[in-house]
Amino acid sequence: MTDNGNSSNEALLENAAINKIIENIFRVESFTYGDRQQGFLRRYIGRLTIDSETAFTRITEELKPLNLTALFREEDDKHVILLIASPPKPGPSNPQINLIMFVLTFLSMLTTGLLFGAAPDLEQGLGEIIFAGLVAGIPFTAGMLPILLAHEFGHYLAARYHNTDVTLPYFIPFPLSLLGTLGAFIRLKEFPRDKNVLHDIGVAGPLAGLVVAIVVLFIGLFLSTLEPIPETIPPGSGLLLEGNSLLYLFAKFAVFRELLPQPADYGDTSVIAYWFNYFFTGRPIPLGGLDVIIHPVARAGWAGLLVTALNLLPVGQLDGGHLVYVLFGKQATRAWPIVLGIVILLGFTWSGWWIWALLIYFMGRTYAEPLDQITPLSPGRRAIAWLGVIIFFLVFTPVPFIQVVG
Repeated sequence: MTDNGNSSNEALLENAAINKIIENIFRVESFTYGDRQQGFLRRYIGRLTIDSETAFTRITEELKPLNLTALFREEDDKHVILLIASPPKPGPSNPQINLIMFVLTFLSMLTTGLLFGAAPDLEQGLGEIIFAGLVAGIPFTAGMLPILLAHEFGHYLAARYHNTDVTLPYFIPFPLSLLGTLGAFIRLKEFPRDKNVLHDIGVAGPLAGLVVAIVVLFIGLFLSTLEPIPETIPPGSGLLLEGNSLLYLFAKFAVFRELLPQPADYGDTSVIAYWFNYFFTGRPIPLGGLDVIIHPVARAGWAGLLVTALNLLPVGQLDGGHLVYVLFGKQATRAWPIVLGIVILLGFTWSGWWIWALLIYFMGRTYAEPLDQITPLSPGRRAIAWLGVIIFFLVFTPVPFIQVVG
């Protein structure tokens, strides 16, 4: 009997403490209990009596001793506070894993030299051929790694600035592939505080990576040359052309004063109609025309633009998904079927998009939701988020690779 009485008294005291914390910042109009299946323990509907940013800071600190976390939401022009059990504190990461994956990715990138380097001297031994190929991969690796590092550490440093627990970057090796890597990612160990924090973490990576990619691209283009495209492809051989984004097309024009690849002639088709068709389909193949034979450093810059575009796809946990969420809130989820449909259609011009369609189908519906969804996005961040949307359209490559087989 005594134990039950003590438990009841403790529950009453806890309820009184929680109610006082809420009432200090919130005018309660209705209240309900919930459970873990409903996703909350308590639900308060009403109106904040102080500004949302200050309110969230105060309630977060006051609920910590009670092992509770507050979620700020908006429903039907009302403010809602949900109380949930605080998630377990994330455990420490193992930086050795990050280092090992980085080294493996570095070595994997070097293997691109085996694919794109000069034809091997068959009189050499296998070991000498492999070594020469890895050496040939150094320029591409030297260009690509800084882009990935800038992108991922842009995310990492922004998260650390906002005191959001985050892992170091995980680099993904993909040896003997066109890029030698599948990119890299970081993992947030906790939900971002509000839309402003989610924005900063989401946009810092693409902006940092893009700046480095543009520098690398122009350095590489100045090292590149213009050469004729063969009129015919001999049987048993092939031709691989990198696709165009608007930014890549403009960069080549700035360096070479030509829209590249330049066809042998436009025939009866206007220049605008030709480029519109080629940009979205990769057809017609400009055999007999002129194109830039890109230096490995330029290829790294081009790949940096492609990686930026893929990360800015406006779905799910991708950087672009973060940006549309902070701009449109839960309305951003409406972008998922539209993006999925477009990617499926693009798969008819480049089959790699169908792999992305599968990824978007299974993982593109879940968006990162900040704890505080009442605090609005600041005007400056809103402008930067729209800049991120514009950048996506500038770097998006509808047909990343155009392959012709003899």
